[in-house]
Amino acid sequence: MLVAAAMTLWEREGSARSRELGLWAMAYGVFAAGCILAMNRNLLPGVSGPALTNVVMMLGYTLVLKGALLLDDRKLPAALTAGALAAIGAAWFMAGTGLGSTFWNYVSALPIAVVTGLTALALSRSRTVAGLRSRPIAIAVFAGHSIFNLARTAVVPIIAAFLGDSVPVMAAKMTMYEAVLFSVAMPMSLLALVREEERARLLAATRTDFLTGLLNRQGFFELVPEHVRSKEDNVSHTLLACDLDHFKAINDTYGHEAGDSVLKLFAQIAEDAAGANALCARLGGEEFAILLPATTAAAARAVAKDVAHRFAAAAARSDGLAIAATVSIGLAKAEVRAGKTDLAELLAAADRALYKAKLLGRNRIEVAEPPKIAAAA
Repeated sequence: MLVAAAMTLWEREGSARSRELGLWAMAYGVFAAGCILAMNRNLLPGVSGPALTNVVMMLGYTLVLKGALLLDDRKLPAALTAGALAAIGAAWFMAGTGLGSTFWNYVSALPIAVVTGLTALALSRSRTVAGLRSRPIAIAVFAGHSIFNLARTAVVPIIAAFLGDSVPVMAAKMTMYEAVLFSVAMPMSLLALVREEERARLLAATRTDFLTGLLNRQGFFELVPEHVRSKEDNVSHTLLACDLDHFKAINDTYGHEAGDSVLKLFAQIAEDAAGANALCARLGGEEFAILLPATTAAAARAVAKDVAHRFAAAAARSDGLAIAATVSIGLAKAEVRAGKTDLAELLAAADRALYKAKLLGRNRIEVAEPPKIAAAA
């Protein structure tokens, strides 16, 4: 537990999850203190030794639960935690010396089962760690510990009633082995969650355009194949290649800050008009791309018209940018087979249509009708 605390504190430096890691490191330190108390519990009078050990251990478990809830900015009220710990301590002293062994062998496992079960539930419902490969492992670690301790409370006493005093001794040994495994698996699984989430965040950052929040060129080319594979085969996917007209003149006339505002405005309108299933990207400078999965050329043209009209109207509003900004759009479609398409060829077709729109005077939409694009090898 002390090694786990040290490793977690080391991981905490510079991490976006410093609060959670700090709570977990504190929990491991509390667990270590609880282990020391457990080894020396008989040195304290009456049931005070086991009672204090149980309360300290439960404090550690609640700190772990607090950290799991914080992943989604949820909190465990301090008053609830303090009240539960006080109730556990009071139950020990009310039971007295006569029931001390029963509490230690059986009853003390119940709150452990409850809190670790709640931790597993918090991780299973967490939106933050949803989709992470390490999440099922972390859930299994806490759910398994919960089930084991629930069995200590509900099953072991029944077996002991039939088989005698050897059962609690055997259960105590099993508890020690299981606790050692849990003390290793718990910090490893929680660190894996934090590290995997951090990697996912860094990967998303490398795929995102800083100014507009859209995908950048790298992200677009990496995510389109995955996005296309999730759709049905033999359907038409459409790509819009967009270029803001006379953007250099806008920068020269109004300044780069106004130019940035124009780019952000177009990105916002493109995302809104394209819909949740589309992939929008800023490919560089004033060039954008919009992939419309399972969309016919006619429907895509309607989206392109909506984007162009809304962008020009919003940019020209006197209460907004008050800039005469327009966009030229090239449209190309491809039939996807076996969940694959050649994105580079599709983008080239859309670029040809975009070039035609510029030659014909800009602020217009042109459609390319390329032959069916064969599935990528």
